[in-house]
Amino acid sequence: MSVWPALDYTQWQQTCDTLHAHTQVLGKLATKLSPPEPQLQHGALRLTARGWETAPLPAPDGSGALVVALDLHAHQVVAEHSDGRTGRVALTPHRAVGEVTREVLATVRGLAGPVDIDPAPQEVSWTVPLDEDTEHAHYEPAEVARYFAAASQAALVLADYRAPYRGRATPVNAWWGSFDLAVSLFSGKPADAPSADFIMRNAMDSEEVAVGWWPGDARYSKAAFYAYVYPAPDGLAEFRLSVPGAHWNSTLGEFILDWEVVRDSEHPHATAVQFARDVFRHACVACGWDASLAASAQGTPPPVR
Repeated sequence: MSVWPALDYTQWQQTCDTLHAHTQVLGKLATKLSPPEPQLQHGALRLTARGWETAPLPAPDGSGALVVALDLHAHQVVAEHSDGRTGRVALTPHRAVGEVTREVLATVRGLAGPVDIDPAPQEVSWTVPLDEDTEHAHYEPAEVARYFAAASQAALVLADYRAPYRGRATPVNAWWGSFDLAVSLFSGKPADAPSADFIMRNAMDSEEVAVGWWPGDARYSKAAFYAYVYPAPDGLAEFRLSVPGAHWNSTLGEFILDWEVVRDSEHPHATAVQFARDVFRHACVACGWDASLAASAQGTPPPVR
């Protein structure tokens, strides 16, 4: 398999939606058990060498820490307690999300004590509670492997882009609501949230430039890197980016660089990083960010002394 594989949402939609639902269970556990952080960072997951994982979570019974992971190599949900105990739940081609969810929660309770989550799925087109979901039961390991190879490359791009920035920045987050990877760089200034919606008023209360990657969805079926600026400055859509194929999508309100354009370029990683830095440079000028802070993102990380 290519390390920059082709990825077409329309060809793996059923597996994609099932995998997305599984990440929501992990995200809801993280949100429930972690101390709250600005921009809802406590609810974010991480992409690691084996899949999607929570950070160490406080065990509800006070016995230590717990990590819950989607192991996309072994195709299991793995719950690990800091005392060494482990529980595993199989992800198989025809196992419904509801069955997996109930077993994952039972496993977590057995390791770490009582915990409940809000089972309502978020930011998706379906509404059946996760622990009752029998619709999403298609899980094809080869499709998951192709997705994970692509996502791993995308995460490395985002990490490279954020590395030199001297201001506040998020880690490379794996967001279970929108099923994307993203990193946000902040100016340090507050912003008015775009709405009173719970997510909006908590996640969008600061000036930021967000760059991310998704594997495609019903709105935009192509895997792509994206970037947006909040609050959006006047003339945002008129930015002229240097990367061929990068464009403004007025429906999404974001800059887009399709995955196929990146993987077909001579140097895919460098092409994607350049896209991110282009948007950031233009945004900092348009939004009046501190010049020295903005310049730091265009450099290289300082040496460790």
